[in-house]
Order: sequence, then C-alpha cells, then structure tokens
Amino acid sequence: MNTEYINIEQNNLDNVKTAIERAGKILRKGGLVAFPTETVYGLGANGLDAAAVSKIFLAKGRPSDNPLILHIADRDDLSALVRKIPDWLEPLLDRFWPGPLTVVLPRAACVPDIVTAGLDTVAVRLPSSPVARALIRCAGVPIAAPSANLSGRPSPTTATAVMADMAGRIEMVLDGGSCEVGLESTVLDCTAEIPTILRPGGVTQEMLAACLGKVRTSGEERLETAEVPKAPGMKYRHYAPAAPLRLFSCDAIEGEAGLLQQLRALQSAGKKVGAVVSPETAMLLPKDVEIAIHGSRKTPAAAAAGLYQALRWFDTHPVDVIFAEGVPEQGIGRALMNRLYKAAGSAGEE
Repeated sequence: MNTEYINIEQNNLDNVKTAIERAGKILRKGGLVAFPTETVYGLGANGLDAAAVSKIFLAKGRPSDNPLILHIADRDDLSALVRKIPDWLEPLLDRFWPGPLTVVLPRAACVPDIVTAGLDTVAVRLPSSPVARALIRCAGVPIAAPSANLSGRPSPTTATAVMADMAGRIEMVLDGGSCEVGLESTVLDCTAEIPTILRPGGVTQEMLAACLGKVRTSGEERLETAEVPKAPGMKYRHYAPAAPLRLFSCDAIEGEAGLLQQLRALQSAGKKVGAVVSPETAMLLPKDVEIAIHGSRKTPAAAAAGLYQALRWFDTHPVDVIFAEGVPEQGIGRALMNRLYKAAGSAGEE
C-alpha cells in the first residue's frame, strides 16, 4: 500500500480543505487516516464501521481486547453514542471539552463491539485540535482512533514518527505539526460510584478534583491476563523505545547506587548507554552517553510534550540501555511517570 503524506501546515487554506476532504472520503470508504490532535497523532477509522475499525488492529498489531476511543467534533454528538450522560458530568464537559479528556459511559447500540472490546461502555473524546475536528466533521462519523504507532511503541507526536511506523500500512497521513500536549488524554470512568481516572493525562487529577470534589485513581496495574481493560493504555506494556528502559530520579545521580556509577559500570562492560533527561541533568553526564532531552525539571508540561520524541530519538541512535529521568508525580508529572513506568514494563509500585 502506498501511504499518501500531506503536510497541511505548509499548504494554503484551500489546499488544507482539499486534503481534509480527501481524508474524510477515505474514512467514509473504510480506510485509515493518521491525523494530528493536541495530544498525539491518532490512527483513525470510521468508528461505526466494524470492518474499518478492524483494520486499525491489523495496522498496529494491537490486541483485540484493548478498547478504542471514539473522537467527535461537537459536544452534541456525544448523546448518539451513549445511553446516559449523568447530570454531574455536564459542568466537567463545560470546563474541559474540547480538550484532552476522555469520558467512559454506557454505550449506545450503534457502537460496534470491536470498538469497546465487547464491554458495555464506550470511551469518547472531543479533541481541541482544529484539524482533528474538521476531519471528523468532514467524515460525518465518529472516528475511532488510538495512537498512530505500532503497538507497544512510543506514541507519535509528529507526522515523521507516524510515517516511521505506519508507512505502507495505511492510506494517508495528515501532517499538522507537533502535538501540543504530547501525552494521551486523561480517561475518566464516569460509570463508577466515584469518578475514576483510568489513565492520567493532560487534564490532571488536581484539575478534576477541583471540579468534581472527589475523584479516585484506578488500580489499573493489577489487571489480570484474562481481564478486558475499560480504557486504552491500562493492560499492556506501552510506549517502549527500542532499548530496555531504566528509571531514575534527579536526586539519584550521585551516591553509592547513583546514576553515574551505573553508567560507568555498564560502559566498562562494553555497553552503549543512552539517557532521556532534563537539560540540567544532561550537563552532569559523561560526554560519551547518548543524550535526548525531554524537558526542563522546572517545566513538567514541556517534559511531557517532549517525552515520546526523546524516546524515539534512540530509533536512529541505537544503544543497549536507556536511563530516563523521572519527575515528581503531581500534576502532568503523574501522567509522564505513568508512561515511563509502562515503557519500562513496570507498574511503578516496587
């Protein structure tokens, strides 16, 4: 398959409209289109067409028990996809939609089983990206869209990263530039007795608690093999770079078990070492370490936005092991650490 690549950032408005119309036509005919959102690039299919959605799983190599998120263009579109919208949810949507918040609600009959992995709930999001919303409107259907990468890999925040994984597997990639948030949306289970965060993201726990009064976090790392997760990113190893990943905190650089000692020990054993770190930490590391910067310790949001691109940097700069610098688990830092724990194949509770 030849994957058509269109850089809509560099085109004039007429060409952008033409490109989106072509992409919408592909979706209506059952094809796949990768497109930008404010979080990460999505791999989209007609969310009401089971055969089209099945192509997402094939292109990504994604397990079939990993549910998808339906993306809509306007808030009024939600009512057609769910059976009930609780009254308490309306103020939350007033504040955070459009934006990086996905809500899980009882699904309507029109939603195919393949989208929900057979669950009686569906995850729905209204993205803030103008390109994403224009595409959904043009397609005329909700778009089922996980991240546009091979399953288990770091999510793409640029169209170049999408092409690295998806070229030859899908019909079209729309390049709308780099994604602003850089991490997937927050997923909130609105069917629980207490609203429950199934996946942390750009709408933080603190933001939700300020609006709801009470919100809890799921024990998602305890899912058993046979269990079907309620939301993406809960059950499987995700976001993993090409080399094994080890986590460290910025206060572990020096000392008996410090980062520098670990780096030197690996290098003495003939290993090539990489590091995903802040610019502050990069200044302290040996010059023969391959370094990718995710963002400053002072700006966790910038580190979150740069995380996946930093992890993917090692696709073209191969190493034997990667050390990744963590951040405090508060605000957007909670979502960043969730992704790093998953990338390391760990629940983060040891």
